[in-house]
Amino acid sequence: MVVVGKEAPDFTLESDEEKQVSLKDYRGKKVVLYFYPKDGTSGCTTEALEFKDAAEQFGKEGAVILGISKDNVKSHQKFKEKHQLPFTLLSDPEVKVLNEYGVWKEKVLYGRKYMGTERTTFLIDEKGIIRKIYTKVKPEGHAQVCLVDLTKENGLFLPD
Repeated sequence: MVVVGKEAPDFTLESDEEKQVSLKDYRGKKVVLYFYPKDGTSGCTTEALEFKDAAEQFGKEGAVILGISKDNVKSHQKFKEKHQLPFTLLSDPEVKVLNEYGVWKEKVLYGRKYMGTERTTFLIDEKGIIRKIYTKVKPEGHAQVCLVDLTKENGLFLPD
């Protein structure tokens, strides 16, 4: 189970640049790992654009942004290009990482049950330890909340 204070499960997925990317590649940096349902939908676009608008500030805090959905690489490429997203999108079509992080869940829409991604973000420190988990994220304002939590003043990322 993925919990605050424990090491984030490592994974390797294909990126929008058609490269294999592992979480461990980012050791030494803070990671904003956000899981989202689907490229191009209104909520996912809002969330991505807010991360885009704050990307420079995240960089100043020593953080990288990684987005994961079950969409394929081609979908990620179109989404990233359309919105000029300055961060990496990772494809998990087999929902292995979604399951490992506990974000692939039963959802209900208009009384119909189905499996889908629960919008969730993990803040991971330079050593790979999960420092914060946001569940059932509302896209509006979420990037700014993450940014505030990443700042050194709040104490989430002080050495243990």
